[in-house]
Amino acid sequence: MEPLKEMFGKAYYQNLARTISSVHKPFPAAPFLKEVTTGLEPLSLNERMRHTSRVLQKHLPEKYTTAVGILKEVVPLLNTGYTTLVFPDFVSQFGTKDFRTSLEALKYFTQFGSSEFAIRTFFKQDQEKTLRALYTWSEDDNVHVRRLASEGSRPRLPWSFKLDAVITNPALTAPILENLKADDELYVRKSVANHLNDITKDSPDYVMNLIRSWDKTHTHTAWIIKRGCRSLLKQGHEKSMAVFGLTADVRVKLGKLRLDSATIQLNDELRFAFEITSEKRTVQKLMIDYRIHYVKKTGVQLPKVFKLKEIALAPGDTLHIVKKQRFQDFTTRQLHAGTHLLEVMVNGKVMASKKFELVR
Repeated sequence: MEPLKEMFGKAYYQNLARTISSVHKPFPAAPFLKEVTTGLEPLSLNERMRHTSRVLQKHLPEKYTTAVGILKEVVPLLNTGYTTLVFPDFVSQFGTKDFRTSLEALKYFTQFGSSEFAIRTFFKQDQEKTLRALYTWSEDDNVHVRRLASEGSRPRLPWSFKLDAVITNPALTAPILENLKADDELYVRKSVANHLNDITKDSPDYVMNLIRSWDKTHTHTAWIIKRGCRSLLKQGHEKSMAVFGLTADVRVKLGKLRLDSATIQLNDELRFAFEITSEKRTVQKLMIDYRIHYVKKTGVQLPKVFKLKEIALAPGDTLHIVKKQRFQDFTTRQLHAGTHLLEVMVNGKVMASKKFELVR
């Protein structure tokens, strides 16, 4: 499989140079191509994006507003996707002295490739002004712009720096989430849920108080709340369990956890099974998960929780579970040989566990 960084490869740059030249005739395509493709090989995906921004700035007109105007004409002529993030990245690198032009550009560019990383540079520079813009964008007709309002202000956005101000005071983004808590677009709702989930890692009680005022009978809002509290639920957080009516005092008997094999090869499936029997006189609302402790390169185990089933288990009833989990490498994650641990969890509590070996 070709590495993701190859999206910023020779063919991409040739097309980019042709497209810019078609919009801005004086663009020095040949010198740009020579410089932007020199020393490219060792650079990672995001290093290539930043490198592209810097080389573009050297070959576009010196006046920032003129350069941004050209890029605005170029971006709709290119394929959408990760490579278009170079346009908001350009703004974050060279537009901090022209706040108004830059925010307008980020709003426009996000419709082709998200400005979620770039907007954070402006948040750190002028928190109040950026929050005002994000709040306005949360009411925009365009789904990408609304999503940017939530995603760009997430306190712990992956692949970016943390917004310490929001971590310290999560109420800063409450008006944005309020506008988006019942959004019609799943793309936006996922971002709002991830935003909430970020906040739960530092201020779980704040999230519990916030969602108490939200209409849980609204389908979209209920979905956001459930997904936004997923980390708390996986941890067995009592207040979040109560929000979803999950049984606090769980009384079940877990039948023997069985593995088809205690040793599996890379690309094989781990198959396991168990039974859960209710030992309570009333119906129990149960959330059944499993957790795998993956071995890292250093030998340390890193746990990851997977959803299995939610069920209302009647007194004396038995639930039979059979599950399989494939072990394979991904572009973003490589598995390592060694002793792994499988755990079965009911309402956040470990009920059974088994070790197994992964062989490469």
